[in-house]
Formats: sequence, C-alpha cells, structure tokens
Amino acid sequence: MSGTSLDGIDLCLAEFKQINSSWEHTILASQTDSYSKKWENKLRNIENEAAVELAQLDFEYGKLLGFHAKEFLTEHNLTANLIASHGHTIFHQIEKGFTYQLGHGAAIAAASDKLCINDFRSLDVALGGQGAPLVPFGDEHLFSLFEACVNLGGIANFSLNQNGTRIAYDICVCNMVLNYFTNKYFSVPYDKNGQISRTGNLILTLYDKLNTLGFFNTKPPKSLGKEWVHETIIPLMEEESAPLADKLFTFSSHVAFQIARNLKSNGVSKNILFTGGGSKNLFLMELLRKQGLDFSLPDEKTIDFKEALIFAFLGLNRYLGITNTLKSVTGAVRDSSGGCIYYP
Repeated sequence: MSGTSLDGIDLCLAEFKQINSSWEHTILASQTDSYSKKWENKLRNIENEAAVELAQLDFEYGKLLGFHAKEFLTEHNLTANLIASHGHTIFHQIEKGFTYQLGHGAAIAAASDKLCINDFRSLDVALGGQGAPLVPFGDEHLFSLFEACVNLGGIANFSLNQNGTRIAYDICVCNMVLNYFTNKYFSVPYDKNGQISRTGNLILTLYDKLNTLGFFNTKPPKSLGKEWVHETIIPLMEEESAPLADKLFTFSSHVAFQIARNLKSNGVSKNILFTGGGSKNLFLMELLRKQGLDFSLPDEKTIDFKEALIFAFLGLNRYLGITNTLKSVTGAVRDSSGGCIYYP
C-alpha cells in the first residue's frame, strides 16, 4: 500500500490463522520500497492530469505495484496466496459520491502472476458510506486488547470499541502537512524526530484557526482527503508570516490536541496503540503525553506495517466472502465485503 505521505510502497507478507472465533497473525516479511523521484513527482501532482493520462497511469502504477510484489516474494524466497492492494488515493470526494485509488488490479495480477484484490473503498461509498477508514475492521479482530488504535499517517485516524460496536473516523491531518512543508522549504522528505518542529514556538492565532475549522465540529462518520488539505490547511499555513519552525510547532500542537480531545471525549486516555510514521516523531509523541495520554509504543514492525497487515486481512476476508467493512465506522446502509478480485 501507499499512503498520502508518499513514503514509498509498503510490502507485507502476513499469515493469518483462525482459532475458534479469534484471529492470530504473523508478519513473515516486510519492507518499504522508496519511490523514484519520477514516480514521487507523478503521484504528488497526478490529480491535475487529464483523463487519458490518469487512465494510463492507473495501469502503469498497477504494473509497478505488481513488479515490486513479485520481486519482494522472490527476494525473501516466499510465496503468497493472494495480493491485497490498497493502491494510492488520488481522489476522495465523498460529498460528490466517489473515491479513487490508483493501481489497477488487473495490472497488478498480470505483473505479479498472483490473484489480486483491490479497490476496497468503492462499494462502501456506493452504499452511502465514507469508504474510510477501513483499518478499524482489522483493529477489531487483530488488536482488540487495546482501548483504542491510532494511526499517525498522512492523516490521523482512530478506532475503538464502544459498547460492543467499533467506531472510527479521521481525526485530523498529520504527516501530510508536516512532510509538505519540510520538503518544500528544507528539501528533506520529513521532519525526522520532529527536530525542526521542536525548535519553534506556538503561534496562538494559527493554532486557534486550525482548531476551529468546521471539520472538527462535524459529527462522525467523517473522513479527510488530499483535496481538503490543499484547499484549507496549506493556504492557512502559507499565509502565516512566521518562521517555518513556528508553523510546524503549532501544527504539531494542533495534531496532539485534536487526537487527545477525540480520544478523551470517547472515554479513552490509556492503553492506546499508536502506529504509523508519526509514531517515530519524538516531538509529537511528547506533545501527546503532555495532553495526558498514557501509552507505550509497539515494535517497529507493527508501527510501520500495521496498515499493510490489515489490508492483507481485508483481502483475505473479501476472498472468503466475509464482511470486511463496517457500517458503524463508515456510515453506509449496511456492512459489506469490499474489493475487486482479479485472477492472473
């Protein structure tokens, strides 16, 4: 899978075993393959391409994913029953009734010579749901010992079991904004350990503007997309004349505040599982602890590959014809088993 932060292609080979009604999982191998500069630039600006170019890139990117999957299995001398691909989200405009993840399943299946399941979000959207987040289904079955699971990716989202029902939604933007500004002004892919952000100071006016955006008063189910970030957050940050370190400090403080506010409003302040690239941002994790959250971080493999692991689990359930998308999370009219199946 590939996230909005454009870190690269996450590959994870997982094994699942069902014992009675419980699932056990093992990550047998995992790695992240960085994008070439050419592909990074394509993905960063692809929403501006014409329809013909977009359709062509859909197949080209599918072949790229299939090639990386095949090389990954060969390198580790392993085999797989199927490939589950999240793809790379280009459009997520639920208000207009559609979502679109790049990386055609037929191209992946052909390039990898493996059965491929992709396009996990579209059915839920067609059923009136947000099409996101989908990871909470895996949280419910694979990480139920935690009070809440929080992913700090390009977008921060969380899930928890509330009175026997799994609820989840996108909380706020996270790495997507931090990475955007460090890449643009410092020519580095991300703010390692939050070292730049740490040197800044809080801009109270910007902090208040961020926290009073309309999205934060919207009741779930709700989700965020790249379009909203570039239409709302980026301009708000750009118009601020303060030093970049101050902007990053302020934005990080905003992220920590929103995560803590949403967790506490749902009765959770401890035994929280944090994963995703943002979990390695030491400054952000310090800010979360200052907000009164009690947590410990899992092993690095879980931090880096939990989402890839869960999409493998979603793919398995789709292959078995079992529910893998929860209406309690997305707001759809019913639970569903999302994903398109392509045979090589």
